[in-house]
Order: sequence, then C-alpha cells, then structure tokens
Amino acid sequence: MRVLVDKYIPFLQGVMDDFAEVCMVEPEQMTAETVRDADALIVRTRTRCDASLLEGSRVRFIATATIGTDHIDLAWCKSQGIHVVSCPGCNAQAVCDYIEEAIRYVTAQHMQASSSLPSIGIVGLGHVGHKVAKMARKHHLPIAMNDPPLGLTDDVTRCDIITFHTPLTKDQPYATWHLCDEQFLKRCKPDALIINAARGGVIDEQALLNSTQPFILDTWENEPHIDPAVLDKALLASYHIAGYSVQGKRNASQMCLDALCRFYRLPAHSINNESMQHGDSAPGWLQRISDDLKAAPENFETLRKNYKLR
Repeated sequence: MRVLVDKYIPFLQGVMDDFAEVCMVEPEQMTAETVRDADALIVRTRTRCDASLLEGSRVRFIATATIGTDHIDLAWCKSQGIHVVSCPGCNAQAVCDYIEEAIRYVTAQHMQASSSLPSIGIVGLGHVGHKVAKMARKHHLPIAMNDPPLGLTDDVTRCDIITFHTPLTKDQPYATWHLCDEQFLKRCKPDALIINAARGGVIDEQALLNSTQPFILDTWENEPHIDPAVLDKALLASYHIAGYSVQGKRNASQMCLDALCRFYRLPAHSINNESMQHGDSAPGWLQRISDDLKAAPENFETLRKNYKLR
C-alpha cells in the first residue's frame, strides 16, 4: 500500500512503515501524477481533492487533518468509491483560545470606555462554538447563540462581538457561503466586532470592507492570495492558524491514522512521541502574528508553514 502524506502534518513519520510505503510530500507535490499510484492520501486544506487530482488514480481513501471538508469534492469522491474522513473537534480548543485572545485584545484596547462586559454572539454551535460559549460564560460575558440546524435562533446582530464557527457550504436550507453579507452587517451594531476563524467564504469580504464594523480574520477568501485592502482594514489578522496547537495537531494526526487503520482493517497504531517546541503563546501573541502578516502579506503561505504551534 502506498500512502501520500502532506509533510506539514506532524507525528506520522515512521508510524506506518510496517504496513505501507509512505511518502511525505509538499502540498504542491500532491498532483495528478504523484497520486496516480497512491492508495491513500492524508492531506490538509491546501490540497484540493477532486476529479482533476484523482481521476485515473487508485486512491480509495482520503483523510484530511482538518475539521472542514470544503477542499474535497465529497460527491465526486463518493461516486468513485473513495472513502473520505475528516477530524471534527481535533483543534476546537486551539480555536477557542484564539477567540479568547482576540476578545482579550479588543476589550483591553478598544472597549475600555464601556463599564459593561461585551456581549458575544456565537454563530455555529459545533465543537468549537460550544467551547467558545463555555469560555464566554467563564468570563461572565452575555451570550447569544445561533445555529438553526440545532434549533438555536438567537439574534446575534445585537451583540458587541460576533464570531463565526460554521462549516462552509452552499447547500440549502442552511448554506453558510457569505452568511455574513451586506444585509447581515446592516443589522449589526455599527461598531460590532466581527471575528472569523471558520472558513473564508463564510464572510463576504467586500461587504465587510464597505461596512463600519471592525473585524479580526484568521481565514480569508481566496487565501493564500488575500485581498490587501481587507488585510489593511483588519483590526487583527492571521494566516489561518487559529487551530494550530500542538495538542490539536496530535489529535488530528491520531484521528487520521485511526481512520486509515479501520478502513484497511489493520491493527491500531499510535502516532509517534515526537516532541515539538511550543511557539509564542505569551500575552499579545495574536498582535505579533498580525504585525508579521501585515508587514509581508505575500508570505502568507510561508508564515503558515513555518508557524510554531502554540
């Protein structure tokens, strides 16, 4: 069995050698030519898995070390008998920590004049949204929750902070593509803070540019080729690393490995004990990330690849 693994997915080096030929490759090397003779892929969001990549290959299993699957053509894969798995919840705590840091920064820098605690509207109450709600309660923040598929329909547009934690889908009746659009923003408070650490397309960036609302973005439309005008206006900006923590990566790698072993009916295997040096998590870390990205937006992908996990 031949398995291609995105080289930026940690903890998998050597753990499959007793049952597979494993090739650790740059995401750019995941091409139709390189995957043609592969049986399984373990990827990140940077690999678009669709007919243009997979047609004519012998790939029958794809694991993505991410929560979302919008980079995978699930319908096409299903039609071809390709089994796809993701890692829901793997980095939920890391994303929650990102939101907490963002709120801490904004409260300290931009909400000092208010004597009351800011209210927070949470859109999407999955693994991450639930952790964000728990964190907000810990800080005694008033909460509004909106997730129609779960029957939660609070009006988050009345909140001081609105944070998005939905998948990206265009499927009705609960499409999230441009969920935060011009009409949504017009209903918000003029100074309501918008945070997106979900998927770039959840927010219409042009509508955001034309609004009065401040915003913090970790995910972007058309990344890594982000709009410089949006970046310039962002209160804080990061390069799609909200979920990047050592524990989150450990969780994702083990979930991918478990799924592959189940699919091929192999004995359970454990990820290696590779130690990783933690990156910058001192107070103000998000501001420092933002400064780096704003100074060199053309390095979005390089900054992301070389980011030391929190």
